[in-house]
Amino acid sequence: MALSKTLSGKRILLVISGGIAAYKSLDLIRRLRERGATVTPVMTKAAQEFVTPLAVGALAASHVFTDLFSRTDEQDVGHIRLARDHDLIVVAPATADIMAKIANGLADDLASAVLLARRIPLLLAPAMNPAMWANPATRRNVTTLAGDGIRFIGPMAGEMAEGGEAGLGRMAEPLEIVAAIETLLDDAPKPLAGKRAIVTSGPTHEPIDPVRYIANRSSGRQGHAIAAALARLGADVTLVSGPVSIPDPEGVKVIHVERASEMLEAVLNALPADLAVMVAAVADWRVATESSQKIKKQPGDAAPTLTMAENPDILKTVGHHAERPKLVIGFAAETNDVLANAQVKLDRKGADFIVANDVSPETGIMGGTRNSVKIVSRTGIDHWPEMDKDAVAEKLAGFAAEKLGASRS
Repeated sequence: MALSKTLSGKRILLVISGGIAAYKSLDLIRRLRERGATVTPVMTKAAQEFVTPLAVGALAASHVFTDLFSRTDEQDVGHIRLARDHDLIVVAPATADIMAKIANGLADDLASAVLLARRIPLLLAPAMNPAMWANPATRRNVTTLAGDGIRFIGPMAGEMAEGGEAGLGRMAEPLEIVAAIETLLDDAPKPLAGKRAIVTSGPTHEPIDPVRYIANRSSGRQGHAIAAALARLGADVTLVSGPVSIPDPEGVKVIHVERASEMLEAVLNALPADLAVMVAAVADWRVATESSQKIKKQPGDAAPTLTMAENPDILKTVGHHAERPKLVIGFAAETNDVLANAQVKLDRKGADFIVANDVSPETGIMGGTRNSVKIVSRTGIDHWPEMDKDAVAEKLAGFAAEKLGASRS
């Protein structure tokens, strides 16, 4: 299924400055165009040492602007036109050099002249060595830029291109930048503005000993996508996430936990709320007594016996809580009798709706990118077609907004 055209009709001016992270700008262009945006690239001289205008132009399907003194591009004062004829300027990567120019009003090349002449929002995706990011001069520039209303995405912590170095300075990944752009340019109605939402996502890890645990194959993609979709509709979202390998969604408060008991505590601490969407694949069982040392296998010994204890039922606790949200939506990941099991859960857990899906191994849903769900209520079952998890999230967020709106009348 094609990606939702969340940036359809939006015009992005992408300024690529000279750092090794410039190679990520190629993927960023692709991601923006997939979502319907028009991308006009501006490259500094240093950027062209890392990626070529030919590659950038081919991906953007656009002329690449590079020269402040171009006879053709500047015959109609092109740098002023570029600064005004777009919805947003994104600088990715934003090096220490170009940030210093913006902060201090310098305009000695096309990119900096465009940035000085702008009257539209600006988003910076910093990328530099951790020592450069931590330098007092850079910190002063960041403070100045933030005070001028300029928005940032990143930098992130991680390994640097320079071997053996790590820290805060990596450019945000292209999809993280896209999410920030979508948030900045989202002029759609905000039906969940003023509403508080709690979402759980991912698996839980229940320790057996210091190196082993009980878990499942949940990737967290569906829960994270739902949290992001609710935030885009204006909700104040708290996402309680088990251990996952995907990035935190933009515009969402994220609380990272490992065990079911920790997830329950975080959810209860987030109450009161208007909406709870319990997506996490919480382990039903844990080892009653966790070993403080690694359980060793000895020749001739029988396999160890693990005594299990039941984990707290987070959905049931929220569904029957004194501060129960107005709307409680649970998920039922089943491998057999999907609808029957979902209908049983509806009353037992105190939910308003159960989103039921078949997670049998052959479906590829658990850990995959697509989903096929059915919305189970006390009045019937709504069968949704198979779609990618982002599309499921958008539809479910709209569904929740509609139900909360109806509950006010």
